[in-house]
Amino acid sequence: MFDEAERGTRPRNVHEIGQDLSVLSVSDLDERIEALRREIARLEEDRRRKLASQEAARAAFKF
Repeated sequence: MFDEAERGTRPRNVHEIGQDLSVLSVSDLDERIEALRREIARLEEDRRRKLASQEAARAAFKF
């Protein structure tokens, strides 16, 4: 069995930056907007964790 990547197809709800939006319904757009908002929140949280880790390291080695 092949997955989508091996067949050269994408799942319907995967968004590609710059793709043609004219083929998407309002519902499709709403789904993608929500998925992108969740992804942005995930990225921001990871960034916060990494910044906190960097700051802790700086504080530990500060004399």
